[in-house]
Amino acid sequence: MFYRRKIILALLQAFEGHLPKISLQKLLFLFANRQTKPDYDFVPYKYGCYSFSANADITAMVGHGQLSEDQTSFTKIGSVDYVKTLNEKDKKILIGIKTTYGKMTTNSLMKLTYLNYQYYAINSVKAKEILNEEQYLRVLNAKPVNNNTILYTIGYEGISLEEYLNRLIKNDVQVLVDVRNNALSMKFGFSKTQLKTFCASLNIEYLHIPEVGIQSDQRQELKTQTDYDNLFDIYKKQNLKKTLSQQQQILNLLKDRKRIALTCFEANICQCHRKHLAEAIITLPEWNYELKHI
Repeated sequence: MFYRRKIILALLQAFEGHLPKISLQKLLFLFANRQTKPDYDFVPYKYGCYSFSANADITAMVGHGQLSEDQTSFTKIGSVDYVKTLNEKDKKILIGIKTTYGKMTTNSLMKLTYLNYQYYAINSVKAKEILNEEQYLRVLNAKPVNNNTILYTIGYEGISLEEYLNRLIKNDVQVLVDVRNNALSMKFGFSKTQLKTFCASLNIEYLHIPEVGIQSDQRQELKTQTDYDNLFDIYKKQNLKKTLSQQQQILNLLKDRKRIALTCFEANICQCHRKHLAEAIITLPEWNYELKHI
């Protein structure tokens, strides 16, 4: 079993084996914030801090019979002592979480996280109801706002889905343009349907333009930067010359929506075709904007 799942089970165990769904997310968030290297990252969602990755793990554990679920809560099944499976640092964190927040209601946990982590409340449907006017204003002021017209590029290699989405939110990206030829991934959250759904839940539009991607059979044996450079030479001579209409489509979208991000896999921009696609777009007539790699 993944260690991160043991944390969820241990957290439930510490709370008598049963927690409301919203409370579990809030307590897991507070737990992760005390870790040196968090096992889960979070995004600002409709009830505040939320981890899509944790929810996927919870769903898997329900399927495996380790948890049961009703409409509003989760319950640990079985007598396995998962607290004992945690490392010493995480055991201490768990004790602290239980001691500090053990008697708090779901609404109290929501309010506490909204007051102390305003960014994670920016998309909450409950913030205005739970907070007073001054507190709610601080949440509104925590929402990232960018008035510039910027073409971003972003890769998802080596980061969690939540960290990736937070980069988009914090740069006020309005449209995510997937420039992979085949928008499938073994990594949770990054296949086309999943990514589109998660983006939509955070008010980010998703658009897939596969024509500007590189077919997978061309990406074999990429071991050195020279291998990548040779591939991109072919890409620039062949693909980019054939996809001027798609490049213009992206530029028109940028002019309309102000902040869009081209996305692919590689973290290193020098090993991804999105760099060369972006550089082709900035040579088009009417370009007078900014390019940033995030």
